[in-house]
Amino acid sequence: MKYYNSRTISSTTVAAIRPKVEAALKKEGFGVLTEIDLQATMKKKLNKDYLPHLILGACSPVYADKVISIEPTISTMLPCNVTLRELENGAVEIAIIDPSAAMGAVENPDLEAPAAEVQEKLMRVLNSI
Repeated sequence: MKYYNSRTISSTTVAAIRPKVEAALKKEGFGVLTEIDLQATMKKKLNKDYLPHLILGACSPVYADKVISIEPTISTMLPCNVTLRELENGAVEIAIIDPSAAMGAVENPDLEAPAAEVQEKLMRVLNSI
């Protein structure tokens, strides 16, 4: 099962591409609620070196409300993660969760339509960068 979609942008950095990702998310109605700096966390907790790697927790309040109204404990699967990961070759991979795959595990057919709509929005974000 493929649980994400991604795109690689050459000759950039996580810091340079992040504002573009956040602007594209905003255009589709998403805000960034959470951020995990994986590079800093792994250094602090394990003294292990990573290339820059951010996990952005993106949320559309409209869709969060829709899916929580259908399945209240779906909140355990929110927000939608978007990752920005610097690669060894100087490129950055932008990856987005596939909400249809994630919510498919719940086996509630009422979630299929909103999950597909969120997937379309996230794919527009990915393709616009």
